[in-house]
Amino acid sequence: MARPGQRRTGARRPAPRNPQRGRNRGDVIALLAGTAREIETAAQRGRVTPAVRTKFHAVFLLLRDERARLRTAANSTEQLKRLDGIAQILATTAVRDTGLMELLAEDAVVSDATRSLKREMLQTVGIETAPEEAPPPPPTPTTPERRVVPQSVVTRQLANPFLAPDFDAYAQRPAVRSRRLTSWELINPLLNSFERAGSGDAACMALPAPWELRRTSGKELMPHQARMVAAAADGHRTFLLADEPGLGKTAQALLAAEAANAYPLLVVVPNVVKINWAREANLWTPHRPATVVQGDGDTVDGFADIVVINYEVLDRHVGWLGNFGFRGMVVDEAHFIKNKSSQRSQHVLEIADRIRSRNPGPLLMALTGTPLINDIDDFRAIWQFLGWIDDSKPLGALMAALEDTGLTPADPGFYAAARQCVIDMGIVRRRKVDVAADIPGRRVADLPVELDGSAGRSIRAAEKELVRRMVEQYQRASSSDAVDDELVRRIARAELKDTAKQTGENVFSMMRRIGQAKSGLAADYAVQLARSAGKVVFFAKHVDVMDAASALFEKQGVQFASIRGDQTPRTRQKNIDAFVNDPSVSIAVCSLTAAGVGLNLQVASNIVLAELSWTDAEQTQAIDRSHRIGQTEPVTAWRIIAAQTIDARIAELIDSKAGLAARALDGSDEEVVPSADVQLEALVALLTDALA
Repeated sequence: MARPGQRRTGARRPAPRNPQRGRNRGDVIALLAGTAREIETAAQRGRVTPAVRTKFHAVFLLLRDERARLRTAANSTEQLKRLDGIAQILATTAVRDTGLMELLAEDAVVSDATRSLKREMLQTVGIETAPEEAPPPPPTPTTPERRVVPQSVVTRQLANPFLAPDFDAYAQRPAVRSRRLTSWELINPLLNSFERAGSGDAACMALPAPWELRRTSGKELMPHQARMVAAAADGHRTFLLADEPGLGKTAQALLAAEAANAYPLLVVVPNVVKINWAREANLWTPHRPATVVQGDGDTVDGFADIVVINYEVLDRHVGWLGNFGFRGMVVDEAHFIKNKSSQRSQHVLEIADRIRSRNPGPLLMALTGTPLINDIDDFRAIWQFLGWIDDSKPLGALMAALEDTGLTPADPGFYAAARQCVIDMGIVRRRKVDVAADIPGRRVADLPVELDGSAGRSIRAAEKELVRRMVEQYQRASSSDAVDDELVRRIARAELKDTAKQTGENVFSMMRRIGQAKSGLAADYAVQLARSAGKVVFFAKHVDVMDAASALFEKQGVQFASIRGDQTPRTRQKNIDAFVNDPSVSIAVCSLTAAGVGLNLQVASNIVLAELSWTDAEQTQAIDRSHRIGQTEPVTAWRIIAAQTIDARIAELIDSKAGLAARALDGSDEEVVPSADVQLEALVALLTDALA
């Protein structure tokens, strides 16, 4: 027998250690726990950046892998409990941000950055893994059961056999050869470059001198509009036209198409403004016939130069739209496509890809005064529509511009240079205060009201019950006299997460009840304004609030027009025209979601916000229906606030959460804070006050 430390002659050598079998699972779980805490802290501070989302997704994927392995392993109960605790942290953190919530889905796209970080995390604890294969390309969208081709479109195709495009020039264009940046993940750094903006660095490409109309349309462009049209005349072909609401983006888009000769032109819009787009086309380009797609398209003019269609019916028309031979495409209220998993986004991106494949230089324009609502990530789908990026990397001219900087994301000057590269691709952003100083000012004035009677008592009782429920949860989890801010937030997030399971009151049902209780007071104030100051726009979120206001207007003999989401386009336009043109119609009762975009209601300078939005962007969109080019009076938005209720806290939080677009696009120094946190912050404030 050999002495200790002495190898036996002829003894079998130990087998090479398998890193997958010998790895320290405790180290992996500890790494996941620590990283999850870092993510949670970042989310609490409102800094859910693309880098944080990448880290969140990597931790989630590793957590899922570990859980799957441990379920088949012996003596793993304690480790599974630790994984459950980490999963709880991820779930409650995801409640704060819709972008994080989407990453928890089974079919969530795993980015190259996430795969790389996942491997690095495993290597940190001594685990080597084989490189992951690239995911298969997403499946081609299946054809829905019902697709239509309007008869007039068939007639047009038969009448002009030369419409078939020539693909040769497009197919032979050389691809951009990337060099320095080939191995870098660039989409997140590009998004980060806008998060780091500020200090007066506004986002607007260099624009040429104003363009002069070559045809008389009877209307005159303002200088800022004419400069944007001049860029299209000079050959620029992709634009994110992000001027503040009310600066005439519709006219700019129509005349940019005229300058670029981008006909036939496809215009995709919200249903509420479909008829108005056709009218604007008749005003600005009367020599270009426009047609509106309704339903199955039975009334479509297949020989029109401008085809206007709403998002909701794109699915049944995708087939012929992609083959129609469009040389230009405009997407109005482009923030509607920010969710790339939605059907509307997928259809828009599909049509844009097919237009690009058939035309080497189409005019593509995304129009939105509020491109950023909750997160910098809202840019992704818009940039992809414009052809600047795909799912994983910059494309064509943008990649070439990034290469020309000579920088990589590791270099200090990369982010400023990268942001300018994106801006030069075609971001056009102007503020009213800079280009339309003749538009009178606007202000938001809060009108606190007391909720009396049984409704007021019931709402206050419900709010007390909500607070009591959260306080009990806090007291069960903590014995300290000092308020634990982290625990407060955890309970508030759990309250939001469990909303769907609760049978009692929650923050959403309470806000709806408050809106119902305020409806009579808000409507009465609108009547007083109409009788003393002229036309008034009355905004509400819920149908029952609009119904209650309408009933009061009828009772008091006040004529009004109703603009809602469930109306046909012609009925809605008829009501809009009645409010704008009929002096006897003094109030427009509008849905905050259906009428908050694309309408021109400059005839009114007073707005009543009977219910609060969850975001500053939605509130701003509604106010800017009146505060826009053509307004001659100062605009006042009167917010009706239920005093001494959660309604007042929501109003304060909406004001404090403004600033995402201001920082990313306007060069403001305001901190970027996702607006989606309003519900959470309201609950945090309620619980903190109760504990104090």
